[in-house]
Amino acid sequence: MVERMSKACWLVAAIIFTAATVVYGQQAPCFFVFGDSMSDNGNNNNLKSEAKVNFSPYGNDFPKGPTGRFSNGRTIPDIIGELSGFKDFIPPFAEASPEQAHTGMNYASGGSGLREETSEHLGDRISIRKQLQNHKTSITKANVPAERLQQCLYMINIGSNDYINNYFMSKPYNTKRRYTPKQYAYSLIIIYRSHLKNLHRLGARKVAVFGLSQIGCTPKIMKSHSDGKICSREVNEAVKIFNKNLDDLVMDFNKKVRGAKFTYVDLFSGGDPQAFIFLGFKVGGKSCCTVNPGEELCVPNQPVCANRTEYVFWDDLHSTEATNMVVAKGSFDGIISKPYSIAQLAKE
Repeated sequence: MVERMSKACWLVAAIIFTAATVVYGQQAPCFFVFGDSMSDNGNNNNLKSEAKVNFSPYGNDFPKGPTGRFSNGRTIPDIIGELSGFKDFIPPFAEASPEQAHTGMNYASGGSGLREETSEHLGDRISIRKQLQNHKTSITKANVPAERLQQCLYMINIGSNDYINNYFMSKPYNTKRRYTPKQYAYSLIIIYRSHLKNLHRLGARKVAVFGLSQIGCTPKIMKSHSDGKICSREVNEAVKIFNKNLDDLVMDFNKKVRGAKFTYVDLFSGGDPQAFIFLGFKVGGKSCCTVNPGEELCVPNQPVCANRTEYVFWDDLHSTEATNMVVAKGSFDGIISKPYSIAQLAKE
Protein backbone atom coordinates (compact mmCIF):
# COMPACT_ATOMS: atom_id res chain seq x y z
CA MET A 1 0.00 0.00 0.00
CA VAL A 2 2.77 2.45 0.91
CA GLU A 3 4.56 1.68 -2.36
CA ARG A 4 1.44 2.38 -4.38
CA MET A 5 0.88 5.66 -2.58
CA SER A 6 4.45 6.75 -3.33
CA LYS A 7 3.97 5.88 -6.98
CA ALA A 8 0.90 8.08 -7.07
CA CYS A 9 2.69 11.11 -5.64
CA TRP A 10 3.57 12.73 -8.95
CA LEU A 11 0.04 12.20 -10.21
CA VAL A 12 -1.44 13.80 -7.12
CA ALA A 13 1.00 16.69 -7.49
CA ALA A 14 0.08 17.05 -11.15
CA ILE A 15 -3.57 17.51 -10.31
CA ILE A 16 -2.92 19.87 -7.40
CA PHE A 17 -0.48 22.12 -9.22
CA THR A 18 -2.12 22.19 -12.63
CA ALA A 19 -5.78 22.34 -11.77
CA ALA A 20 -5.63 26.12 -12.09
CA THR A 21 -3.42 26.23 -15.17
CA VAL A 22 -4.29 29.36 -17.14
CA VAL A 23 -2.80 30.17 -20.53
CA TYR A 24 -3.07 33.64 -22.02
CA GLY A 25 -2.66 33.43 -25.76
CA GLN A 26 -0.68 31.02 -27.90
CA GLN A 27 2.67 30.33 -26.25
CA ALA A 28 4.59 29.03 -29.29
CA PRO A 29 4.23 29.87 -33.00
CA CYS A 30 3.89 26.22 -33.98
CA PHE A 31 3.65 22.70 -32.56
CA PHE A 32 4.94 19.54 -34.24
CA VAL A 33 4.09 16.04 -33.00
CA PHE A 34 5.90 12.76 -33.72
CA GLY A 35 5.16 9.31 -32.34
CA ASP A 36 2.90 6.28 -32.34
CA SER A 37 -0.74 5.52 -31.53
CA MET A 38 -0.61 7.50 -28.29
CA SER A 39 -0.34 10.61 -30.48
CA ASP A 40 -1.82 9.58 -33.85
CA ASN A 41 -4.89 11.64 -34.73
CA GLY A 42 -5.74 10.26 -38.15
CA ASN A 43 -2.57 9.55 -40.14
CA ASN A 44 -3.34 5.83 -40.32
CA ASN A 45 -6.93 6.17 -41.50
CA ASN A 46 -6.18 5.52 -45.16
CA LEU A 47 -3.33 3.06 -44.69
CA LYS A 48 -3.61 -0.69 -45.22
CA SER A 49 -3.17 -1.37 -41.55
CA GLU A 50 -4.84 -3.07 -38.63
CA ALA A 51 -3.60 -0.19 -36.48
CA LYS A 52 -6.34 2.30 -37.24
CA VAL A 53 -9.40 3.33 -35.28
CA ASN A 54 -11.57 5.56 -37.46
CA PHE A 55 -14.71 3.87 -36.20
CA SER A 56 -17.01 3.92 -33.19
CA PRO A 57 -16.63 3.66 -30.21
CA TYR A 58 -13.31 5.51 -30.66
CA GLY A 59 -13.94 9.22 -30.34
CA ASN A 60 -16.97 8.48 -28.19
CA ASP A 61 -16.31 11.68 -26.20
CA PHE A 62 -14.60 13.68 -28.93
CA PRO A 63 -16.60 16.53 -30.52
CA LYS A 64 -16.07 15.18 -34.04
CA GLY A 65 -16.58 11.54 -33.12
CA PRO A 66 -14.15 8.94 -34.55
CA THR A 67 -11.14 10.65 -36.13
CA GLY A 68 -8.34 8.10 -35.87
CA ARG A 69 -7.46 8.92 -32.26
CA PHE A 70 -6.77 5.79 -30.18
CA SER A 71 -8.92 6.96 -27.28
CA ASN A 72 -12.44 7.91 -26.32
CA GLY A 73 -11.47 11.59 -26.47
CA ARG A 74 -8.46 13.87 -26.60
CA THR A 75 -4.90 12.61 -26.72
CA ILE A 76 -1.89 13.88 -24.77
CA PRO A 77 -0.72 16.20 -27.60
CA ASP A 78 -4.28 17.50 -28.03
CA ILE A 79 -4.31 18.60 -24.40
CA ILE A 80 -0.76 19.97 -24.46
CA GLY A 81 -1.74 22.01 -27.50
CA GLU A 82 -4.70 23.43 -25.60
CA LEU A 83 -2.56 24.21 -22.56
CA SER A 84 -0.08 25.97 -24.88
CA GLY A 85 -2.83 28.25 -26.13
CA PHE A 86 -3.55 26.74 -29.56
CA LYS A 87 -7.20 27.36 -30.42
CA ASP A 88 -7.44 24.47 -32.87
CA PHE A 89 -6.19 20.91 -32.70
CA ILE A 90 -2.96 20.31 -34.61
CA PRO A 91 -4.07 18.46 -37.78
CA PRO A 92 -2.69 15.11 -38.97
CA PHE A 93 -0.13 15.30 -41.75
CA ALA A 94 -2.41 13.17 -43.95
CA GLU A 95 -5.11 15.86 -43.96
CA ALA A 96 -3.13 19.08 -43.50
CA SER A 97 -2.71 21.79 -46.11
CA PRO A 98 0.87 22.77 -47.03
CA GLU A 99 0.52 26.11 -45.25
CA GLN A 100 -0.25 24.30 -42.00
CA ALA A 101 3.51 23.72 -41.67
CA HIS A 102 3.73 27.29 -40.40
CA THR A 103 1.59 26.48 -37.34
CA GLY A 104 2.17 22.76 -36.82
CA MET A 105 1.43 19.22 -37.94
CA ASN A 106 0.98 15.85 -36.31
CA TYR A 107 3.04 13.14 -38.04
CA ALA A 108 2.40 10.33 -35.51
CA SER A 109 1.35 6.92 -36.74
CA GLY A 110 -0.19 4.00 -34.87
CA GLY A 111 2.14 0.99 -34.80
CA SER A 112 5.25 3.00 -35.60
CA GLY A 113 8.52 2.45 -33.82
CA LEU A 114 12.18 3.27 -33.83
CA ARG A 115 13.02 0.08 -35.70
CA GLU A 116 11.74 -0.18 -39.26
CA GLU A 117 10.35 -3.69 -38.87
CA THR A 118 8.39 -2.92 -35.71
CA SER A 119 4.65 -3.71 -36.12
CA GLU A 120 5.11 -4.98 -39.67
CA HIS A 121 2.61 -7.75 -38.89
CA LEU A 122 -0.06 -5.05 -38.55
CA GLY A 123 0.48 -3.71 -42.05
CA ASP A 124 1.39 -0.20 -43.14
CA ARG A 125 2.63 2.37 -40.63
CA ILE A 126 4.79 5.47 -40.75
CA SER A 127 8.06 4.87 -38.92
CA ILE A 128 9.77 7.68 -37.07
CA ARG A 129 12.30 7.88 -39.90
CA LYS A 130 9.52 8.49 -42.41
CA GLN A 131 7.79 10.94 -40.06
CA LEU A 132 10.92 13.07 -40.04
CA GLN A 133 11.10 12.87 -43.82
CA ASN A 134 7.49 14.09 -43.98
CA HIS A 135 8.39 16.96 -41.67
CA LYS A 136 11.35 17.96 -43.82
CA THR A 137 9.15 17.89 -46.91
CA SER A 138 6.45 19.95 -45.19
CA ILE A 139 8.64 22.76 -43.89
CA THR A 140 10.63 22.89 -47.13
CA LYS A 141 7.57 23.17 -49.38
CA ALA A 142 6.00 25.78 -47.12
CA ASN A 143 9.33 27.62 -46.81
CA VAL A 144 9.01 27.95 -43.04
CA PRO A 145 11.75 30.31 -41.77
CA ALA A 146 14.48 28.73 -39.65
CA GLU A 147 13.94 31.41 -37.00
CA ARG A 148 10.31 30.35 -36.65
CA LEU A 149 11.14 26.64 -36.45
CA GLN A 150 13.57 27.33 -33.61
CA GLN A 151 10.72 28.85 -31.61
CA CYS A 152 8.29 25.98 -32.24
CA LEU A 153 7.37 23.32 -29.71
CA TYR A 154 8.15 19.70 -30.61
CA MET A 155 6.93 16.51 -28.97
CA ILE A 156 8.11 12.91 -29.53
CA ASN A 157 6.53 9.83 -27.95
CA ILE A 158 7.97 6.71 -29.58
CA GLY A 159 9.36 3.31 -28.56
CA SER A 160 6.46 1.41 -26.97
CA ASN A 161 5.82 -0.63 -30.10
CA ASP A 162 9.47 -1.64 -30.26
CA TYR A 163 8.68 -3.65 -27.14
CA ILE A 164 4.99 -4.54 -27.54
CA ASN A 165 5.09 -5.29 -31.27
CA ASN A 166 8.66 -6.47 -31.61
CA TYR A 167 10.85 -7.49 -28.66
CA PHE A 168 8.13 -9.19 -26.61
CA MET A 169 6.38 -10.71 -29.64
CA SER A 170 8.21 -13.88 -30.65
CA LYS A 171 6.61 -14.19 -34.09
CA PRO A 172 7.56 -12.87 -36.61
CA TYR A 173 10.35 -11.12 -34.66
CA ASN A 174 13.63 -12.50 -33.32
CA THR A 175 15.01 -9.51 -31.43
CA LYS A 176 14.47 -11.11 -28.02
CA ARG A 177 16.61 -14.06 -29.08
CA ARG A 178 19.32 -11.76 -30.43
CA TYR A 179 19.49 -9.11 -27.70
CA THR A 180 19.47 -8.97 -23.94
CA PRO A 181 17.18 -6.23 -22.57
CA LYS A 182 20.25 -4.05 -22.00
CA GLN A 183 21.55 -4.61 -25.53
CA TYR A 184 18.14 -3.98 -27.06
CA ALA A 185 17.64 -0.73 -25.16
CA TYR A 186 21.08 0.42 -26.28
CA SER A 187 20.30 -0.40 -29.92
CA LEU A 188 17.10 1.66 -29.73
CA ILE A 189 18.89 4.62 -28.16
CA ILE A 190 21.45 4.63 -30.99
CA ILE A 191 18.58 4.99 -33.45
CA TYR A 192 16.86 7.60 -31.27
CA ARG A 193 20.04 9.67 -31.06
CA SER A 194 20.31 9.76 -34.84
CA HIS A 195 16.72 10.94 -35.24
CA LEU A 196 17.05 13.64 -32.59
CA LYS A 197 20.17 14.93 -34.33
CA ASN A 198 18.24 15.01 -37.59
CA LEU A 199 15.35 16.88 -35.97
CA HIS A 200 17.81 19.41 -34.58
CA ARG A 201 19.33 19.88 -38.04
CA LEU A 202 15.83 20.62 -39.31
CA GLY A 203 15.54 23.49 -36.85
CA ALA A 204 14.10 22.01 -33.66
CA ARG A 205 15.43 23.52 -30.45
CA LYS A 206 12.61 22.99 -27.94
CA VAL A 207 11.71 19.31 -27.77
CA ALA A 208 9.73 17.27 -25.22
CA VAL A 209 10.94 13.66 -25.37
CA PHE A 210 8.53 11.23 -23.72
CA GLY A 211 9.83 8.14 -21.96
CA LEU A 212 7.82 4.92 -22.04
CA SER A 213 5.06 4.17 -19.57
CA GLN A 214 4.81 0.94 -17.60
CA ILE A 215 3.59 -0.99 -20.61
CA GLY A 216 3.84 -4.16 -18.56
CA CYS A 217 0.73 -2.86 -16.78
CA THR A 218 -1.44 -2.53 -19.88
CA PRO A 219 -4.31 -5.05 -20.02
CA LYS A 220 -2.80 -6.58 -23.18
CA ILE A 221 0.59 -7.30 -21.64
CA MET A 222 -0.87 -8.32 -18.28
CA LYS A 223 -2.82 -11.01 -20.13
CA SER A 224 -0.01 -12.15 -22.44
CA HIS A 225 2.98 -11.91 -20.08
CA SER A 226 1.42 -12.29 -16.63
CA ASP A 227 -1.69 -13.77 -15.06
CA GLY A 228 -3.97 -10.97 -16.23
CA LYS A 229 -4.18 -9.49 -12.75
CA ILE A 230 -0.71 -8.10 -12.07
CA CYS A 231 1.81 -6.18 -14.16
CA SER A 232 4.54 -8.00 -16.05
CA ARG A 233 7.75 -7.35 -14.16
CA GLU A 234 9.86 -8.65 -17.05
CA VAL A 235 8.42 -6.12 -19.49
CA ASN A 236 8.58 -3.19 -17.07
CA GLU A 237 12.19 -3.95 -16.14
CA ALA A 238 13.18 -3.90 -19.83
CA VAL A 239 11.36 -0.61 -20.34
CA LYS A 240 13.08 0.86 -17.29
CA ILE A 241 16.49 0.28 -18.91
CA PHE A 242 15.37 2.07 -22.08
CA ASN A 243 14.00 5.01 -20.09
CA LYS A 244 17.22 5.46 -18.12
CA ASN A 245 19.21 5.56 -21.37
CA LEU A 246 16.74 7.99 -22.94
CA ASP A 247 16.90 10.28 -19.92
CA ASP A 248 20.69 10.28 -20.19
CA LEU A 249 20.46 10.98 -23.93
CA VAL A 250 18.29 14.04 -23.37
CA MET A 251 20.63 15.41 -20.72
CA ASP A 252 23.60 14.80 -23.03
CA PHE A 253 21.90 16.74 -25.83
CA ASN A 254 21.36 19.70 -23.56
CA LYS A 255 25.06 19.72 -22.67
CA LYS A 256 26.56 19.13 -26.10
CA VAL A 257 24.12 20.32 -28.77
CA ARG A 258 24.10 24.03 -29.47
CA GLY A 259 20.86 25.78 -28.59
CA ALA A 260 19.09 22.58 -27.52
CA LYS A 261 16.44 22.78 -24.84
CA PHE A 262 15.26 19.21 -24.66
CA THR A 263 13.23 17.89 -21.76
CA TYR A 264 12.54 14.31 -20.65
CA VAL A 265 8.98 13.39 -19.67
CA ASP A 266 8.84 10.54 -17.15
CA LEU A 267 5.76 8.43 -17.87
CA PHE A 268 7.07 5.44 -15.94
CA SER A 269 7.10 6.75 -12.36
CA GLY A 270 3.68 6.30 -10.91
CA GLY A 271 2.61 4.37 -13.99
CA ASP A 272 1.20 1.37 -12.16
CA PRO A 273 -2.53 1.58 -13.00
CA GLN A 274 -3.29 0.70 -9.40
CA ALA A 275 -1.70 3.99 -8.35
CA PHE A 276 -4.43 5.83 -10.21
CA ILE A 277 -6.91 4.50 -7.68
CA PHE A 278 -5.75 7.21 -5.30
CA LEU A 279 -6.79 9.83 -7.84
CA GLY A 280 -10.35 8.64 -8.15
CA PHE A 281 -9.82 6.12 -10.95
CA LYS A 282 -11.60 2.91 -10.01
CA VAL A 283 -10.57 0.54 -12.81
CA GLY A 284 -6.92 0.11 -13.70
CA GLY A 285 -6.56 -3.39 -15.10
CA LYS A 286 -9.14 -3.71 -17.85
CA SER A 287 -10.48 -1.79 -20.81
CA CYS A 288 -13.48 0.51 -20.86
CA CYS A 289 -14.61 -0.66 -24.29
CA THR A 290 -15.41 -4.19 -25.45
CA VAL A 291 -12.27 -6.06 -26.58
CA ASN A 292 -12.34 -9.57 -28.03
CA PRO A 293 -10.05 -12.21 -26.43
CA GLY A 294 -6.55 -12.08 -27.87
CA GLU A 295 -7.06 -8.66 -29.43
CA GLU A 296 -6.26 -5.15 -28.19
CA LEU A 297 -8.57 -2.69 -29.95
CA CYS A 298 -12.24 -1.99 -29.29
CA VAL A 299 -14.81 -4.06 -31.15
CA PRO A 300 -16.66 -1.73 -33.54
CA ASN A 301 -19.98 -0.39 -32.31
CA GLN A 302 -20.03 -2.46 -29.14
CA PRO A 303 -20.89 -1.23 -25.62
CA VAL A 304 -18.47 0.85 -23.55
CA CYS A 305 -18.38 1.65 -19.86
CA ALA A 306 -20.60 4.51 -18.73
CA ASN A 307 -18.12 5.89 -16.17
CA ARG A 308 -15.22 6.57 -18.52
CA THR A 309 -13.51 9.05 -16.19
CA GLU A 310 -12.95 6.21 -13.75
CA TYR A 311 -11.01 3.99 -16.18
CA VAL A 312 -7.27 4.21 -16.81
CA PHE A 313 -7.47 2.30 -20.10
CA TRP A 314 -9.83 2.80 -23.01
CA ASP A 315 -8.90 -0.42 -24.86
CA ASP A 316 -6.29 -3.03 -23.94
CA LEU A 317 -3.36 -0.72 -24.78
CA HIS A 318 -4.43 2.90 -24.91
CA SER A 319 -5.45 5.29 -22.19
CA THR A 320 -8.68 7.18 -21.68
CA GLU A 321 -8.98 10.93 -22.08
CA ALA A 322 -9.09 11.21 -18.28
CA THR A 323 -5.68 9.53 -18.00
CA ASN A 324 -4.31 11.61 -20.86
CA MET A 325 -5.39 14.76 -19.05
CA VAL A 326 -3.43 13.86 -15.92
CA VAL A 327 -0.29 13.02 -17.92
CA ALA A 328 -0.52 16.09 -20.15
CA LYS A 329 -0.96 18.45 -17.22
CA GLY A 330 1.86 16.82 -15.29
CA SER A 331 4.27 17.18 -18.20
CA PHE A 332 3.14 20.70 -19.06
CA ASP A 333 3.75 22.08 -15.59
CA GLY A 334 6.96 20.15 -15.00
CA ILE A 335 5.75 17.67 -12.40
CA ILE A 336 7.04 14.77 -14.52
CA SER A 337 9.42 16.56 -16.90
CA LYS A 338 13.01 17.66 -16.49
CA PRO A 339 15.00 19.86 -16.74
CA TYR A 340 12.22 22.00 -18.26
CA SER A 341 8.48 21.94 -18.08
CA ILE A 342 6.71 21.93 -21.43
CA ALA A 343 5.25 25.28 -20.41
CA GLN A 344 8.79 26.66 -20.19
CA LEU A 345 9.68 25.27 -23.60
CA ALA A 346 6.59 26.81 -25.15
CA LYS A 347 7.17 30.27 -23.66
CA GLU A 348 10.94 30.65 -24.12
